[in-house]
Amino acid sequence: MGERRPRTLAVRLDSDGDVLLMGPALRALRAGSSQLDLLVSPSGAHAARLLPGVDEVLVLDSPWTGFDPSPVDPAGLGALVERLRSRAHDVCVVFTSYHQSPLPMALLARWAGIPRVAGTCDDHPGSLLDVRHRRLPGGDDDGGPRGGHEVTAALRLAEAAGFPAPLGGDELLRLRPVPASPPADLPGTDYVVVHPGASVPSRRIGFALAHAFAAALLTDGWDVVVTGGPGEEELCAEATPAGGTCIAGRTALPELAAVLEGASAVVVGNTGPAHLAAAVGTPVVSIFAPVVPVERWGPWGVPHVVLGDQEAACRGTRARECPVLGHPCVSTVAPVQVSDAVKELAGIPLGHTLRTTTPGGAA
Repeated sequence: MGERRPRTLAVRLDSDGDVLLMGPALRALRAGSSQLDLLVSPSGAHAARLLPGVDEVLVLDSPWTGFDPSPVDPAGLGALVERLRSRAHDVCVVFTSYHQSPLPMALLARWAGIPRVAGTCDDHPGSLLDVRHRRLPGGDDDGGPRGGHEVTAALRLAEAAGFPAPLGGDELLRLRPVPASPPADLPGTDYVVVHPGASVPSRRIGFALAHAFAAALLTDGWDVVVTGGPGEEELCAEATPAGGTCIAGRTALPELAAVLEGASAVVVGNTGPAHLAAAVGTPVVSIFAPVVPVERWGPWGVPHVVLGDQEAACRGTRARECPVLGHPCVSTVAPVQVSDAVKELAGIPLGHTLRTTTPGGAA
């Protein structure tokens, strides 16, 4: 008889976009496990429930991650430990960004009695980690600010923990089949999604600039759909030129995935919908502010074009608010650059338009 496969706990306490990028590594863990649970933050739970290979999603509002972390709640942490203890995991793999520590979660895993714990760590872990993975300077999984992609780093940690990707497996982002439909007023075909917002202000396209991009795409003959989250309805409506369709605030993550899947391309900043678009196989025009490195956080596994000054003064600052007046790394992107990028991704020669009529209008 073969060796018993372990019950595995994976951890990623970040937002939906970060969790989506864990998909290939999580599939590697699941291939070598009898059960895979995924522990996420509240801001990553929606994406976690869309990922193939995850058997159960657990949620922790942790006091050591996020931009506005919750106070330490001893009772809540104790309840999580008891829940983990009851699930009798054999292995815990803690996934983090290069600026985060796995050690707080490793301590909870030890407290819950998990016998084997793995994480990427430069600090001395004491007895908290059995597998102390180190990112290689200059390599594909370089953890520095200009290092390799988040997907690659996660796969390397999974492999170090004893879960290599299956032979012949792919490294693309994927979703499980989503039983959701887009809004009924969506254009039928040949539409481009423009997503102006982001949870981090410095990584947004911005609503005025999004309006200019959308107008240029409409002139080229595309139908344009403007998307946004709850609370952005009014701003997104203002970003939608005449002839466009605004569906901001009307889609949860599964419905947004359906909208993105039907699009010819998505114009978006460095935010979760960029990775959601990649997970459904839609090309991405990434308006990328270099406050974090595009090499680590850019679109993965789909045709894409990156626009924005990647050598701007804000490079590598991880600033939430743009530290340079006027947000020039993004604001200098011209609408014609976005128009040309969408044509490139759609295989349309530059100088051509999709059709000779305006949406809803005459020739």
